[in-house]
Amino acid sequence: MAVNLSIMKYLSTPYPFYFRGRSLLQFGLAIFLLAFFFNYFFTPFNVNTAEHRMDYFWISFIHAFMPMVILLLIYPFIHLSPSIDEHWTIGKDIIFLSIYLLLIGIGQFLIRDLIYDNPNNWSWGYFREEVGNTFLVGILLVGIIVSVNSNRLNARFMREANILEHSRRVFNTPKSVSIVPIETQVKMDRFDLEIDQFLFAKAEGNYLMLYMYTGNDLIQVLKRITIKEFEKQLGVIDQIVRTHRSYIVNLSFLEHVKGNAQGYQLTLQHGNSTIPVSRNMIPTFESRLQQ
Repeated sequence: MAVNLSIMKYLSTPYPFYFRGRSLLQFGLAIFLLAFFFNYFFTPFNVNTAEHRMDYFWISFIHAFMPMVILLLIYPFIHLSPSIDEHWTIGKDIIFLSIYLLLIGIGQFLIRDLIYDNPNNWSWGYFREEVGNTFLVGILLVGIIVSVNSNRLNARFMREANILEHSRRVFNTPKSVSIVPIETQVKMDRFDLEIDQFLFAKAEGNYLMLYMYTGNDLIQVLKRITIKEFEKQLGVIDQIVRTHRSYIVNLSFLEHVKGNAQGYQLTLQHGNSTIPVSRNMIPTFESRLQQ
């Protein structure tokens, strides 16, 4: 029972979603290089050179390049799902990579006629072999990458979070900007935001949920305004910072900074919500906290 709980805890550990932009390219390149050198220099599977249509170097190259091709094919689905990285975990990463390996195995099977001169290329036996070999190699390589990267990032952000805890600034709201008039998409819904009461805001589509502390109670106020427009109108307030695609935080109420593999998790005074700091927002967040 304890082992199952430990496994579940590990699988639910936050993990960065690296399948976008430069990170996606780096991941694909790492897989290509590892797969190529592993196949070419270690020759992990039986090789019948009589069936080869080309030199084994190029066969290893083509097999190693297939993961890059699959990444290009699935990229549109990743690009159209920007919210999937908000709660990405090691468990979800493993599921995604398992599907990824299956697609690679199918791709390796489909190109057999290009590489091997064998009349049985299109048999179920070779299909199972290609998929099985892909998982054998892929689980080893991906397991190393995920484990090493998770431990590295977790240690890094825990260390940096500890530094931020001891070096962060103490923010005082200037009296001249203690109240900021906010214009919303509905003219009659305009309001004055009291900075001393504002904890954080969370995007809800075209709406914004404001979390305010009045001195006695934590209240929620829904306003029809995008987070981008809200951020723009609060640009003059030093302690107000956007930490995530969906969050804007008042650093005056910051109580604790915790690091994990995804970056930082913030805890605010008077609130019980955990607020993430996304990777692309980390430089701005750190600069605001440090002297």
